[in-house]
Amino acid sequence: MDERNTSRRFVLLFILILLLVAITLMIVLGWGITIQSTVATGLVGAALAIVVVLASLSFVYPDTLRSRATERTLRVASNTLDHMRYGLMPDSCQAVCKLLLPETAAQAISMCDTKKVLAYVGEDAAAYPSGSENSVRVAETLKSGRLQTFQYTRTEIRRLEEEGRIKEGEVLPAGVIAPLVVQGKTVGAITFYYRYGRTIDRTQIAIARGLANLLSTQLTSYELDLQAELTARAEVKALQAQINPHFLFNTLNTIASLIRTDPAKARVLLRDFAAFYRQTLEGSEQMLPLSRELEQTRRYLTFEHARFGEDRIVETEHIEPGLERMLVPSFIIQPIVENAVRHAMRDEGALHIDVHAVRDGDDVLIAVTDDGVGMDPETLQKLTETVEKPHTIEHGPSSKGTGIALHNVAERIKRFYGADSGIEIVSKVDQGTQIALRLGGAAAMLES
Repeated sequence: MDERNTSRRFVLLFILILLLVAITLMIVLGWGITIQSTVATGLVGAALAIVVVLASLSFVYPDTLRSRATERTLRVASNTLDHMRYGLMPDSCQAVCKLLLPETAAQAISMCDTKKVLAYVGEDAAAYPSGSENSVRVAETLKSGRLQTFQYTRTEIRRLEEEGRIKEGEVLPAGVIAPLVVQGKTVGAITFYYRYGRTIDRTQIAIARGLANLLSTQLTSYELDLQAELTARAEVKALQAQINPHFLFNTLNTIASLIRTDPAKARVLLRDFAAFYRQTLEGSEQMLPLSRELEQTRRYLTFEHARFGEDRIVETEHIEPGLERMLVPSFIIQPIVENAVRHAMRDEGALHIDVHAVRDGDDVLIAVTDDGVGMDPETLQKLTETVEKPHTIEHGPSSKGTGIALHNVAERIKRFYGADSGIEIVSKVDQGTQIALRLGGAAAMLES
């Protein structure tokens, strides 16, 4: 801003000087004509031509300034977009503050999320280290979602320091705080600090508002891209995990055979089969009560009972009272039970599967345990790695399908319950397998 004002003053002064020179040359030209001096007239004429050219350039110069300012604005926008592509991260915010500070008259710029300072560049940087709590005035802006300005006198600063409302030793008493808003929700703020309150004019407020809107737009774009990517990936993997072609063909063959031997049972299975796949296709991303997820699991076992026999698969459930109403992502239990049926059944005898759900503090643990063939340590290690990083699969297709299904479950519960959620797999040869899901904070959400 100071650069543009200086440039305008320079242009006006330059034009004034040119006018004075032109008047002087006109006087000299008149004298040259009077004395009929060809040399004097030629020199003065050349000088006038130069003045005309320089004057023309001076009138073009403001457009050049505007062009440069536009290019600079576009460059700033492009660079901030590069830094904001990963959201509100400390390193990205630090880079953005460094980039924006020269574009304003502020002595310092800081950025924060809803809880803490992420970056601070400029004077008094040591007083606002990354990770420190937001000041009261920033918290007020985050709560209101509206741009605010502030200005304190020395007496007010001392009083506010004593009350603990501002940081001790703060020497930048004026500023503009602009909220960063994503989809109608305030996610952070950018603050411009000034040494003098009179520096905060309409231009500085407009700059603060414009830059905040720019950053908000970029953060919104990042959030939408992230949500779209997670949703698309989860939906595709959910469908891949559920629509197993072998299960589909086996179930249809079972129903086809029952049409000849037991038409009534075939009709029941066909209705259940339609309901099962309708839930599979329509509910891959919805939250539903745990009781409905268990109902879908039992519906799946109906088809396997028809195929293998009622006595070959025995499923039991032990659900802590109240948890049956807990909302969970659809298809987090059924794929695990399906894996047990596909991979743990022996050639003879019954496979027992137990589904257990209990509270563990603020978390909820859901365990699916079978007494099947189990896994050796090497197979267990490969399956665990596949669940964590499915692209590292190097073993057979059967284990690959199991790993992708479990990875899908792990990814979805982390999406809904946070990074503290996950899957733990325990297995021993000829003793069976237990797959436990930890739903972080699910019990606390249920109680609230």
